[in-house]
Amino acid sequence: MKMDLNSIIEQMETGEQDSALTALQSYNQEMNHCFTFNKEDEQDRKVLGELVLGFLNRDLQPSCHLACLETVRILSRDPLCLDPFTSRSAMSTLARFAGIAVSSPGGAHNQGEEGQAEGEEGERGEAAEECNEEGKEASPPSENADQEVITEALKSICNLLLHNQTGQVVAADLQLIKGVAERLKQCHDPIWNHEVRFFDLRLTFLLTALRVDVRAQLVQELHGISLLGNQLEATLGLCWPDTLETARAGFEGVPLEELPPLSRQPTERAMEILKILFNITFDTNRRKVDEGDAAEYRHVGAILRHCLLSQAEGEERNEEFHSHTVNLLGNLPLPCLDVLLVPKVQQGSIEYMGVNMDAVNMLLEFMESRLDQGLKLKETLLPSLNLLTESARIHRETRKFLRSKVLPPLRDVKTKPEVGNALRNKLVRIMTHIDTDVKDCGAEFLFVLCKENVSRFIKYTGYGNAAGLLAARGLLRGARDSGVYSEDEESETEEYKEAKAHINPVTGVVEENQPDPMEGMTEEQKEIEAMKLVSMFDRLSRNNLIQPMQLGMDGTMREIAPEDLHKMAHNPLFQQEQLDNSDSEPEA
Repeated sequence: MKMDLNSIIEQMETGEQDSALTALQSYNQEMNHCFTFNKEDEQDRKVLGELVLGFLNRDLQPSCHLACLETVRILSRDPLCLDPFTSRSAMSTLARFAGIAVSSPGGAHNQGEEGQAEGEEGERGEAAEECNEEGKEASPPSENADQEVITEALKSICNLLLHNQTGQVVAADLQLIKGVAERLKQCHDPIWNHEVRFFDLRLTFLLTALRVDVRAQLVQELHGISLLGNQLEATLGLCWPDTLETARAGFEGVPLEELPPLSRQPTERAMEILKILFNITFDTNRRKVDEGDAAEYRHVGAILRHCLLSQAEGEERNEEFHSHTVNLLGNLPLPCLDVLLVPKVQQGSIEYMGVNMDAVNMLLEFMESRLDQGLKLKETLLPSLNLLTESARIHRETRKFLRSKVLPPLRDVKTKPEVGNALRNKLVRIMTHIDTDVKDCGAEFLFVLCKENVSRFIKYTGYGNAAGLLAARGLLRGARDSGVYSEDEESETEEYKEAKAHINPVTGVVEENQPDPMEGMTEEQKEIEAMKLVSMFDRLSRNNLIQPMQLGMDGTMREIAPEDLHKMAHNPLFQQEQLDNSDSEPEA
C-alpha cells in the first residue's frame, strides 16, 4: 500500500492531468469503502491531500475535479490527516465546488468574511497560499452543473465538520450556512437530485448541531423555521385543503392510513429536516413566542401531524421517522400543540368529545410500543411521554381521552397496580424504575391524568408507588390545591365501591387478612419491641448506612438528627415532643 501511495504522489507531482486522473481513479476505486487507515502512511496521505487541493484550484476537466473530490472525501474520513483541508483557503475551495460559497462584500472570489472564527490552525500555510494563488486563475466550479461534483464536495465538508473542530470554526467563519440556505430555498426546483438535497440537509444538520452561533443565525437571520418548514412540506409533497390541515398532493380526501407509504429518499430527507428543526427549536417550549412565531410553529406542527399519521417504507425506517417527529413535537411551544386537534372528524377518525383524536391516539400507541421495547427508556420513551403529559395538562379533551385509555374505571381490586399487561400496569411499574428521570416522568403523566389529585392518584397506583412523587411535591399528608382542571366528578365502579373500605392504600388492592404479629403481647412487650427497632435505626444512622426521616405537618420529609434519634431510643416521649416542635416551625 505504501509503494502504491508513493506512486500516486509521484504521478500527481508531475502536474499532468491525465497521469493524475488515472492514478487517482485507481486509488479511489481501491479505497472507496475504506474507513480505517494505516498510521504508517499518515504523512503520505497529508502530502496527497495537499497535492489534490492544488489540482482543484486549477482549470481542469470536470472528470479530474471529480476524481480529486472523491479522493478528498476518502482522505477526510481519517481524523488524523485533516490538516490540509481545514485551512480557510481549502474550505473555500470545497465550498466553491459544493456551490455554497458566499461572495464577500469586497468582491473577493467566493470567500465569505462575516462571522467570528474562534481559531484556525496555522500549519501548512505555504501550501494554502500556493493553492490560493493557483485558484485565482480558475473559473468558478460552482457554475458547473455536474451534481456529482457538488455531492462529493458536500460529503467532504461533512466529514471535516464531523471530525475536526477547526473545520467547524472555519465553516462558520465562511458563512457556509448562508450558501446552503440559498439552495434550500429552491425546494420546489426539480433540477437538484436527491444526493445534493440530502447532503445539503446533512451539512445543515452538522452545522446546527455543532455550532450555537450558526444555530442562532439560521433561526434569526435566515428565517430557518419557515425555510425548513417549506422544505419539509415540499419533500412530503403536501397541499393544504384547509387552514392547518394537510393532505398529500394528488391524494386529497384519502385517509392518511390509506396512503401509500413514503419511499426511502423522501423519508431520508424528511428525517434530516426534522433533526435540523430539533436543533434550532430545542428551547422554544420553555419560552414565550410572539404571534408571528406562533403561526410558524403551528404551520410546522400541522406538517408534523401529517408525519405522525403517515407511514414510511420499512419498519425500522418508519419507527425512526416517527421518533424524529415526536422529538420535534416536544420542542414546539405548548400552546401550539392544539394543531394536533384541529382537523375535522372524518369517517374512520377516532372521535372523543367531538374532537379528532387520531394524532393523540398515535402518540399513545407510539409511547406504549417504546415502553414495551424496554430499551434505553430515557432516550426512547421520555420524549413521547413528556409530550403526552404536557398535552394532557393544557388540553382538557386530550387529558380526558388519555385517561379513558390509560386509567379506565377501576374494577379489579385484587391485582396490584403494577401487575398486568394493561397500559396502566406498565406505567405504574416504571414509577419504581432505577432511572430517576424515567420514574418521575411516568409518575407525572399519571398524576396529570388524575388532575393532580392525591387521593385519586393513590387509588390508581397505590401509596407505595406514589410515595416518590408525593414526597418530592410535599404531598405525603394528602391533597392540596391542584392545577387548573375542570370540575368533572370521579366515577367509581360498583366493584370499587364495595371493596373500597378493605383496600390497602399502600399496595392499592384488597389483601387477605394477615395474622397480627403482636397478638398476645402486652403493652410493655410492644413498647420494648418498638424501642429495639428505634435502636437499630439509631445504629444504622450512626454508621451512615441510612438517613432517618420524619414527616412534617407541611407534607415534606425532614431529616432526623442522630442525636435526636438517640434520644428517641432512650426516651419514648421525646418522639412526640420532637414532632410537635417541628410542626410549629415555618415551612422552609
